[in-house]
Amino acid sequence: MNRSKILLFIGLSLSLVGCKVFLPAELRQLEGLQIFAVSDAGDYFVLDGVINSSSFKEFIKLSQLHPNINTIKIAHCGGSINDNVNLQLASYVHEKGFDIHLLDNAEIASGGVDFFLAGIKRTCGGNTKIGVHSWGTDQEKATDFPKGHKYHLPYIKYYTNVGFTQKQAEDFYYFTIYAASPDGIHWMTEQEIVKYNMLSN
Repeated sequence: MNRSKILLFIGLSLSLVGCKVFLPAELRQLEGLQIFAVSDAGDYFVLDGVINSSSFKEFIKLSQLHPNINTIKIAHCGGSINDNVNLQLASYVHEKGFDIHLLDNAEIASGGVDFFLAGIKRTCGGNTKIGVHSWGTDQEKATDFPKGHKYHLPYIKYYTNVGFTQKQAEDFYYFTIYAASPDGIHWMTEQEIVKYNMLSN
């Protein structure tokens, strides 16, 4: 599948917007695919793929089989098909104390960025890319709703739950939704990565 199409897709939580989201055939084919693996040395998990509706259960099973692993390394994660599952998975990863590292040449975008922020310690290799944009449907997009609207709050709450202050959470969230439209992508600059606390100090 064309990676650019995945990177431009935003996983939209149905409970947040109260509407149906039609998944193109290319994205439906990603449902149920395994995206986690164990490294050859057995010392970390690798994430490579789009987070889908079965990813939370997949990760729980894998982490139970390998309870001594506490690091996830991401090769690529262009987003999520199901934002509810993505936030559930990310919250679990944070609660269990996992560190997350972006491998050399890694690309993360959209829901993949939210997942990365779950890491207790967040680091990156060389030549990595972090992409953000607004969420949206065929009828509406995040920027249609004023700041403080209830549709924004679950994302802001998630950022505070993984360690951001309220101000940091709001600043980052509103930056993402104005940085690019739902069908676009903004690759964060090094200055923005520092400004919005993407990596651990």
